[in-house]
Amino acid sequence: MKSVKIISASNPTLEISAGLCETFQSRFLGFMFRKSPGQNYGLFFPGSSDSRINTAIHMFFVNFRLAVYWLDKNNVVVDKAMAERWRPLYMPCKPARHILELHENRIDAF
Repeated sequence: MKSVKIISASNPTLEISAGLCETFQSRFLGFMFRKSPGQNYGLFFPGSSDSRINTAIHMFFVNFRLAVYWLDKNNVVVDKAMAERWRPLYMPCKPARHILELHENRIDAF
């Protein structure tokens, strides 16, 4: 899986390495059946248009909490949530283009 480097504009010393989920399989699986990610690792799901429905996530078969960020086309955070394990649906309050899933301790990183 390809990876990208995520750097916070508000905290430039924080660098996150994120797996790039571009294929159907990687987007579908996400963190399902995995162990909890390291504090500086996550998954980035790029999108092609702004939407609430297309950026909705589920937490089935994910056995740990995740800090989830929804970003717009300019990579600005439009919403965030602490996703609880096994919850069926999380959706941003505003349309978003991309999703970033991180270790639960990174809920206030951006």
